Amino acid sequence: MRSTHDIPPLAAVRVFEAVARHLSFTRAAEELGMTQAAASYQIKVLEERVGQPLFLRKARSIELTEAGRVLSPALTDAFQRMSAAFDTMQDRTSRILSIKSQATFAAQWLMQRIGLFQSANPDLAVRLDATMNASDFQSEDIDVVIRAGSGQWPGLVSHLLVESVFTPMLSPRLLAEMGGLSGPADLLRYRLFDATDPWWSIWFEKAGVTSVARALPPTSCFGTQFLEGRAVLVGKSVGILNPHLFQSEIASGQLVQPFDILGRGDIAGYFLVYPEARRNVPKIRLFRDWILGEIEASAHAPLSFAS
Repeated sequence: MRSTHDIPPLAAVRVFEAVARHLSFTRAAEELGMTQAAASYQIKVLEERVGQPLFLRKARSIELTEAGRVLSPALTDAFQRMSAAFDTMQDRTSRILSIKSQATFAAQWLMQRIGLFQSANPDLAVRLDATMNASDFQSEDIDVVIRAGSGQWPGLVSHLLVESVFTPMLSPRLLAEMGGLSGPADLLRYRLFDATDPWWSIWFEKAGVTSVARALPPTSCFGTQFLEGRAVLVGKSVGILNPHLFQSEIASGQLVQPFDILGRGDIAGYFLVYPEARRNVPKIRLFRDWILGEIEASAHAPLSFAS
């Protein structure tokens, strides 16, 4: 089998194909965006490489030599095949939007609305990977990422979607069973889900409740707000959750947010992230504009609080 190292430089081959097709150095140079002198130089490189002339230079025209006539149709066909392959690849990839999202955001916000995006863009298929794993644009085939963090990542554009805030929530049935709440300190009469979570201490301190640590025995821990929220919906515990990610449960009355006091941790929030170099890719631009519009709309949705 012939080694690929024996193939002449692709730049020279590409110029030959264009010159042979047009039978003109000037028109080939214009097509390829180079000077006529540069095109002539590439042909000279190629002829030296193959060891024989490929064109007959006449006063006002050029013609292919026998060697040139052998190469020309084969190379034109090869470039047409490559062009078709790239067109097919670009068409397929341009029709698929690959999203990698932090699991809780995907379950609690994105999946409730992604159908709206697909309805508005029926020619664009969505692939969603909901995960807790870190993402890497260099090694993964992904277009955009929704991740939690500071929003400062070199080489990446980030748009804040949801602030990282938290507050206690519980089911209305548990609230009724416990006789209601007159103030934040009353929460200590309840079983707190994952009482060792630092968010509890932060929130109670902001609410003005002291000596909390001695009153908080260790309880279950599920690792994500989504799973904790499911447990709070059906269980006997109070969870500490991000109200922006449980808007539908609050609005429907499945969960009660008894106080409007919000705690803040060391993470700024959830961000839409993509490489700076790809900010104008049509499918990324479509998704960015859509999700920021939905975030803006949901920000004005009222949150209900227990009386």
